[in-house]
Amino acid sequence: MAHLHLDLFSGIAGDMLLSALTDAGAPLDPLREALARLDLPVSVDVEEVSHCGIRALHLVVEAPEEQPARNLPEITALLDRSGIPTRARDRAIAAFRELAVAEAEIHGTTVDKVHFHEVGALDSITDLMGCALALELLGVDTISSRSVPLGSGMVTCEHGRMPIPAPATALLARGMPVANPPVPGELTTPTGATMLKAWVSEWRDQPPGYDTVGTGAGTRRYIDHPNLLRVFLDSHGSHPWKSERISKLETWVDDVPGDVVAHLLSLALSEGALDAAAVPAAMKKGRSGHAITILARPADAERLARLMFRETGTLGIRHGVIERWILPRRQGTVETPWGTVRVKWAMVAPRDERPDPEHDDCAELARRHSVPLSTIRNAAIEAARQD
Repeated sequence: MAHLHLDLFSGIAGDMLLSALTDAGAPLDPLREALARLDLPVSVDVEEVSHCGIRALHLVVEAPEEQPARNLPEITALLDRSGIPTRARDRAIAAFRELAVAEAEIHGTTVDKVHFHEVGALDSITDLMGCALALELLGVDTISSRSVPLGSGMVTCEHGRMPIPAPATALLARGMPVANPPVPGELTTPTGATMLKAWVSEWRDQPPGYDTVGTGAGTRRYIDHPNLLRVFLDSHGSHPWKSERISKLETWVDDVPGDVVAHLLSLALSEGALDAAAVPAAMKKGRSGHAITILARPADAERLARLMFRETGTLGIRHGVIERWILPRRQGTVETPWGTVRVKWAMVAPRDERPDPEHDDCAELARRHSVPLSTIRNAAIEAARQD
């Protein structure tokens, strides 16, 4: 289960990522063969360059400057004819679809009617298809990334002179952790943003582990800042879990009855909280109170904070973004002598799954058959281990 981490300290563009993946070991010949099958007037190569004394690879794509605008069905048809592996094709289409959704919102039209201009050009198609193919050749299953520097200043695009981020990039980057730009200019392009949107499943500052580093260079050069993108490849997967950033909301109250606290926790969970808990606390002046904590997706944090203010009357809520680790899991059912029980299996290590029977199912069977709960639970665990 190979994992790839993106270090976007100078932003991301399609050529930078493909250069870095090539430096990490992905060959370019399969991409050249796919382009040849499409009979497209484009060539691709890499050159070794140095940015601020750091060696990197830089992608060189040669394609005609004047090209027709293409829509999503046309690009999908190209990818279908390219002969690249199914997962690579699906990854590329997912990235183009995310961009089409953003462009449709910008232009007030539908996804299939959107015509790509900059990203529909042959060099951008080559970048996106090439990156998707390189990920497949490296065996990448999951992708994480550090926060994204969008850039600053102005950029010229099909809409004219616009402030950075460009309109499509601004929409695609919604919900992503954004970093301050280290240098002026457009650091994250629409092509780069759509790949992040479609392919990145977790955001973290550092890679969880790696055995290979690839470095790709952008075209622009700065005096005292290397315009590079690094990828960290963990070919075998150092751990089974994934990580994600979530919001933590916390308030301590000493004037809220316990039944109101219980109501808040129940309401928060029904409104989309990931978890909610209250712990008894000894507070100032010896008063008894509760430390209330709600975990939520960042997009839900403000809505749940308003719920906490409303239900508790608290004057303040502490908020922070934390990282949590999640084991891969699957769900199913098992049969016991007393009936069917739902089970979750958590992968604690490769080829090592831990079953956890659904309590409500076990409790219902225990009541129905007058059997100890532990007997039902143990039977379900044993059946799950045989699954």
